[in-house]
Amino acid sequence: MIKFLKILNFAYIILLFSLFSCSSTKKTKYFQNIPDSGRLEVIKKANFTEPKIQEDDILTIIIQTIDPQASASINSGNLSNNTNNSTGGQTMPSLSNASFGVPNVNNQYGYLVDKSGSVTVPVLGSIKVAGLTTTEARQAIQTAANSFYNNPSVIVRFANFKVNVAGEVLKPGSYVMPNEKVSILDALTMAGDLTIYGKRDNILLIRENQDGTRTPYRINLKSSDFMSSPYFYLRQNDYIYVEPGKGKAAATDVAQARNYTIAGSILSIIAIIFTRR
Repeated sequence: MIKFLKILNFAYIILLFSLFSCSSTKKTKYFQNIPDSGRLEVIKKANFTEPKIQEDDILTIIIQTIDPQASASINSGNLSNNTNNSTGGQTMPSLSNASFGVPNVNNQYGYLVDKSGSVTVPVLGSIKVAGLTTTEARQAIQTAANSFYNNPSVIVRFANFKVNVAGEVLKPGSYVMPNEKVSILDALTMAGDLTIYGKRDNILLIRENQDGTRTPYRINLKSSDFMSSPYFYLRQNDYIYVEPGKGKAAATDVAQARNYTIAGSILSIIAIIFTRR
């Protein structure tokens, strides 16, 4: 029986060695088609299209004038109700008020785009913004603000430009992006990068279309070709899923085999004790 246990433990060690000795950096390396040395070719640029404002988006709208109090009622719509300065008035909002780049989208303040595609701004009234870029929306709000303020400066940003990262990453979650020009590499970096078990050559990106349908797309991080694809830059509400590779299943099997081996050893010891009585 003791000899059998020694053979079993030796076989288990051989199994572990065979599993982990087969791993290589080739399975986890990005951009494998880029040579390690020599003259490197320029990677083609992906076309960036400014995202359009949609219904239920939340916009940060800031109007700056010579007299900050004149536009305080508009700017306060970007702040939480308990954000006040020492004088009792509301502070001037900044683009840092939103929780950019962190997996927390519960505290989103700004102006909601309603079902008619408009935002209702104090003093300015209802302004149609759906289907516009933030640049075009800024111009529309600027035109409305010119009727009430002298040379106002208008800033319009997405407050809920959110992408979702799930699967084999270190920090899965929903991330509010700091700007509109965000790539899939930016999102994966914010999520802590892929784990050692994530499949680099078959990442799934699901994109929501204007009509509510969703389009899936596969991305291969092992090749630099995806950096010139139309899916390199993300849009709001994109969903990224990193599939687990065979290595995770193998690691799970090894853990189970280890548990079985330990359980078998314990049962064998118990059997030896009882047979010697």
